[in-house]
Amino acid sequence: MLNMDGKPLMPCSPAIARLLLKQGKAKVKHRIAFTIQLLYKTDTEYLQPLMHGLDSGSSKVGSAVSDEKGNVLYMSQIEIRNDITEKMKQRSKYRRNRRNRKTRYRKARWLNRKNSIKTDRFSPTMTSKIHAHLKEIKFVKSILPITKQVVETATFDSHALKNPAVLTNKWLYQKGINYGYANTKAYVLTRDGYRCQYCKGKSKDKRLEVHHIIFRSMGGSDEESNLITLCKTCHDALHRGEVELKKKGKKKGQLNHATQMNSIRIQLLKRTSAEETFGFITKEHRQLLGLPKEHYFDAVAIATTGKEVVFKTNKVLWKKCVSDGDYQQTKGVRSEQVIPTGKLFGFRKFDKIQYKGEEY
Repeated sequence: MLNMDGKPLMPCSPAIARLLLKQGKAKVKHRIAFTIQLLYKTDTEYLQPLMHGLDSGSSKVGSAVSDEKGNVLYMSQIEIRNDITEKMKQRSKYRRNRRNRKTRYRKARWLNRKNSIKTDRFSPTMTSKIHAHLKEIKFVKSILPITKQVVETATFDSHALKNPAVLTNKWLYQKGINYGYANTKAYVLTRDGYRCQYCKGKSKDKRLEVHHIIFRSMGGSDEESNLITLCKTCHDALHRGEVELKKKGKKKGQLNHATQMNSIRIQLLKRTSAEETFGFITKEHRQLLGLPKEHYFDAVAIATTGKEVVFKTNKVLWKKCVSDGDYQQTKGVRSEQVIPTGKLFGFRKFDKIQYKGEEY
């Protein structure tokens, strides 16, 4: 509920909302989440302390609001975009192809964009993810009188995720596997004794090459566990399909989400007045409450700080971050067909509609 000036008030029951709407004392402000705005001045505005819990993430975000008695008033889960990198690569291909077709002798230019040379710049993917968190915080504040915010964050040691041995041997942070060698290739050659690991030197070929067991084109890692020394004879035969290795390689690990979370944590704490909590605390509270593992239930555990939970709402708002729309204006061999980007018959992309009593 909002007052006449748009300031959020404490939520009311559905019966009171229907009565206010029927008497013309309020109007519908939002359909989802259902919010009404009063059309008259109120003499008093009683507010209770509300805590907003946010379970931050790189793919999904949980959000919940609770009062100091453990009454849960709001729950939502947001799916964050992870398609920006691929879309930008595709856009770059289209642009390069178009320039080649239409401006064959166009002078090459680099670093002619402000964002390319701006300091402290985040990538488009990171910018989108940070804004997704801030947008949810802003939305919750616009419909509920939030007095306190708590954000669950996490810091990841990407070195330890890649090589857990550093947790017991701290010196490995400075003296890793490649310590004392020029590069990984030199380490692998020394490890294998400068001998082909397939024919064991029977080919008499002294030309040695370092081979990826799982090909890089198939997502193979550049780590030493996926590398093996082969002579040129065996290496060429392997790529022709005449021989087959029995050793198992290693695929490339994905540490981008861990790296992104480190930056998201810093930005959320810098740009908001939220307090920080950690995953192991949230897990203990959620297990004590007997709630299943979901991002919005994690947010409930954060907002209630382990108190007994009473769900005043059983609805979860499922949100998904999407692009603003299609930027393509025309199509056809000579761009002769215009693509409408505005409304068609009163509707536009991503509109929520009601048809025969069902919402789509």
